[in-house]
Amino acid sequence: MPLAPSTRSLLFWLLLLAGVGFLAWVFNPVLFPFVAGIAIAYFLAPAVAFFARHGLARWLGALFVLSAFLFIALALMLLTWPMISTQIGALIAALPDYASHLREQYLPWAQHWLSRFLPEDVEKIRSAATQTTGDAVGWVGHALRGLVSGGFVLLDAVGLAILMPVTAFYVLRDWDKLTHAVDRLIPRKHYDIIREQMAEINQTLSGFLRGQAIVCLFLGLFYSAGLALNGLEYGATVGLVAGVLTIIPYVGTVFGWVTSVLLAAVQFEGDWLRIGLVFAVFAVGQFLEGYVLTPRLVGQRIGLHPVWILFALISGIKLMGFTGALIAVPVAAVVGVLVRFGVRQYQSSSFYK
Repeated sequence: MPLAPSTRSLLFWLLLLAGVGFLAWVFNPVLFPFVAGIAIAYFLAPAVAFFARHGLARWLGALFVLSAFLFIALALMLLTWPMISTQIGALIAALPDYASHLREQYLPWAQHWLSRFLPEDVEKIRSAATQTTGDAVGWVGHALRGLVSGGFVLLDAVGLAILMPVTAFYVLRDWDKLTHAVDRLIPRKHYDIIREQMAEINQTLSGFLRGQAIVCLFLGLFYSAGLALNGLEYGATVGLVAGVLTIIPYVGTVFGWVTSVLLAAVQFEGDWLRIGLVFAVFAVGQFLEGYVLTPRLVGQRIGLHPVWILFALISGIKLMGFTGALIAVPVAAVVGVLVRFGVRQYQSSSFYK
């Protein structure tokens, strides 16, 4: 029995998506610099288009815009890297002392609190805490191993420094050719519908990526200045790293909040005001991000529930490591656009009505 045309179309697109996903999974070990280069090109494409409209050759505009971007990024890196590398090295060296100090400082309090319970209840609490901690540490360790193993190309500085800008330049130079080539591949029968969805995807991704980049820059500077002014050792580095990691939803916030509060608990022993101020820096940062920056710069462009964003992040880390963590939310946003289109089609169908 032959399949209906709508069923054949659905199978075709599902097989195409499955094929793209399979290829991305197979080539994951070498994918990161190319994904990063394409992301940079997508970010800078409007600037190159602006120069092209004013008569500048496409290749020259791409070279100029990309060079300016790399120069600014390199300058920021050179300005911040000495401080970051020094503080990270000092923090790693101080970690054993910090752990010992935390144990000495808070273990008596925990034992005093546990003394209120019966011995068998204490043993149950200790066993449950040990198991939960072990599971949590195991999950975090697995995630970190996935990030490192999946993104090992990131550690190859030479390969990243060469492949990423070269990929970005050629994509920027040939942007019009690439978009026209994709346009010619669209089935003519469904051309208008597909173009409409691609325009919505482009609007969603461009608004999210460019707005999120500004949010990350602001939060990195805010966290770094707030923690440093509060006198927290290594606070400037923790703040900058937390701001950069904000590009991956929840990761930057959790890292910065947990790390800074633990450092404050050791450095400001018993000074609950100083510890509270460290906590307040991230509370204010989250308020600004959630109610000021994101609504104005990003808006509700992703259109995804926080639970689905978490699911996308965990799935991306599990399947593709560091590269998966970076592309999880954009891919989820694209899927969200397609799902919403499918729901609209279903609701307008005779079957639904």
